[in-house]
Amino acid sequence: MRHKYNAVRVELDGHKFDSKAEARFWQHLMGLKQAGVIVQVLRQVPFHLPGGVKYICDFQVFEADGNVRFFDVKGMDTPASRLKRRQVAELYAPIEIEVVKNV
Repeated sequence: MRHKYNAVRVELDGHKFDSKAEARFWQHLMGLKQAGVIVQVLRQVPFHLPGGVKYICDFQVFEADGNVRFFDVKGMDTPASRLKRRQVAELYAPIEIEVVKNV
């Protein structure tokens, strides 16, 4: 079955990714981890929103300096995903999800 935005699913390092861009960002994060800039990466982090809606963030990154960042890799950023990210920012402040494009 073809993805609605023509994304190609990829398997890399034993993990399945929804797109090539997501897999490339994973490789970037693994390079940062190997360099000691980040200490851990979680994938597919869920945020529960009102009405039984769930937003899945692609990556949660724990940096060596103690910061925690959230990333969502997007080839096509839809109004629905922007709305959900705003809801996450309001409900889970100070969390903000950074959008990564053109990986």
